[in-house]
Amino acid sequence: MEMHQIRYFLAVARELNFTRAAESCNVSQPALTRAIQQLEDEFGGQLLRREGKLSHLTDLGERLLPLMLRCHESALAAKSLASSFRIGSAQALHLALARSIELRPVTDCLGEIQRRCSTFRFALLRGSAGEISDHLKKGQAELAIAGPLEEAWDRLDCHSLFEEELVLTVAPQHRLAGSDQVTVADLAGERIILDAACEAAAGLAEQLVKLGIADANLLRIGSRRDILTLLEANLGVGFLPTGARGRDALRSVKVDGLHTRRQISLYTVAGRQRSPAAEAMIKLLRARDWSENPA
Repeated sequence: MEMHQIRYFLAVARELNFTRAAESCNVSQPALTRAIQQLEDEFGGQLLRREGKLSHLTDLGERLLPLMLRCHESALAAKSLASSFRIGSAQALHLALARSIELRPVTDCLGEIQRRCSTFRFALLRGSAGEISDHLKKGQAELAIAGPLEEAWDRLDCHSLFEEELVLTVAPQHRLAGSDQVTVADLAGERIILDAACEAAAGLAEQLVKLGIADANLLRIGSRRDILTLLEANLGVGFLPTGARGRDALRSVKVDGLHTRRQISLYTVAGRQRSPAAEAMIKLLRARDWSENPA
């Protein structure tokens, strides 16, 4: 699969017309058609169906379109980054990350930049939703990955990356460990540990109280390590993201009647100049297949 084939396919998917797609790619229509046919031969199926002057994506084409878009975005990011490093204009990347978000999902993007430039430097700033906003406003971070931020700001650009579920997590010896699903009533009397650093913690606490859980039974802790230690010691139950590090020895249980999903987004500041490394990171994050992230 060649990059020009992907570019031609995306052009036809956008224009839904082979002639206009060829013009936008500055190639002849026969050359574009041959490239699409080669792509179809490689994938073993028709990607586009021509109907008169208009064309339509087939089911296979629809399924492959997001993959093609990610490949194209990643290639553009790598090309831009390589060019910027060659002319010596790249700067260190300053990335803000909410405390409650695992670093692992973004390490492949950092690794891609590192492979392109051995002198690549980056700084990670952890913080709460309010602290993330401050880092962006003060220019301490060029971009941020977090859940919903508390403070609205008209210069803040937001791009959704993935949704993440917070699931009830218990020790193997806990009475609920063998259950696939429980109700909020089953949690009555339990010490429920909430991650105070998680942007969804306040909303989750509000739901639990409305459904009859005493606020005195909610223990809010800002350290993920402390939460895991308490859960492993069977000193309470807690709500943690499905991909939380250190959960191998714990059990996950679904709770019926609770909304426990949160949206994780990429935040940037509109109109602010960014380093080439930051621009490349943005493209790589947006091109990444987040469906692989635990949900």
